[in-house]
Amino acid sequence: MAAAMELRCWGGDWGLPSVHTESLIVQAYAKFSGAKITVSPIDWTWKTLTATVPELLCGDSAVQEPSNILNFLRKQRFNADYELTARQGADTMAYIALLEEKLRPALLHTFWVDAENYANLTRPWFASRSPFPLNFLVPSHHANAALSRILLMKGEAPLHKITEVEGKIYSDAKECLNLLSYRLGMENYFFGNLPTSLDAFVFGFLAPIYKASLPSSPLQSHLRQLDNLTSFCDNILAVYFSSDRPCPPPPVQETMDANLQKLTQLVNKESNLIEKMDDNLRSSPQHKPHRPDPKPSLASEQNSTPA
Repeated sequence: MAAAMELRCWGGDWGLPSVHTESLIVQAYAKFSGAKITVSPIDWTWKTLTATVPELLCGDSAVQEPSNILNFLRKQRFNADYELTARQGADTMAYIALLEEKLRPALLHTFWVDAENYANLTRPWFASRSPFPLNFLVPSHHANAALSRILLMKGEAPLHKITEVEGKIYSDAKECLNLLSYRLGMENYFFGNLPTSLDAFVFGFLAPIYKASLPSSPLQSHLRQLDNLTSFCDNILAVYFSSDRPCPPPPVQETMDANLQKLTQLVNKESNLIEKMDDNLRSSPQHKPHRPDPKPSLASEQNSTPA
């Protein structure tokens, strides 16, 4: 009997099974290959700071990094690439390298370095998923790591500051998106009728950019103009993840109506109680209130004194 497999990763939101690119890659590949894994979000635990995710646990094995996890799943006979030719396998490696070189820096910048996106979306989201006091540490930890990684990848001379790197980052990312759109064409997947590891990687990179409610993102605007790439993401979500989506919270209006109904019921109960108390008070024997005789005033005393 095969050992149970558990995947530790960041939880989902924005209509995605996970907001984390690497976690999305592994979850998508597991779906494509038929691997049965139990997803264990690290949200609201101390692992939000200490764990390296995604991490696949299987028996005594603990595997990290998407490429290593995918290789481990292949050894367990969960292979979504078994029908690929040698040429297609080489193309897969080339496109994954393109994603890492051209799209990764823009993805990190969009969520972790862009001031408006970080303040209004990324930081509040990760802080809300981390226990106190890690909610103060986790977002800044990831933001610093993202900035360092961008400068390491793109900060070659004469580009040494993040403001000098931004233009090149987004130019490369848009070029990458255009190449992916051209390669996908009108197909559902990159190599035929079934998704492969390349589809898992592309989905993991594109879905957060596509689905997140970003206040400011030229990259998201460009992606949404490429209809075949957005349809690609929507198709994978509908086919492979539709049953995994958590139930959405009730709309604000429904919540307000429910609270108003409860308040109305409470007021009615209080009104009935007051009416009963008033009826009981009226039906009980009443005694006239005792009023002491008023003391004569000083003026009346003087008037009553004989001359």
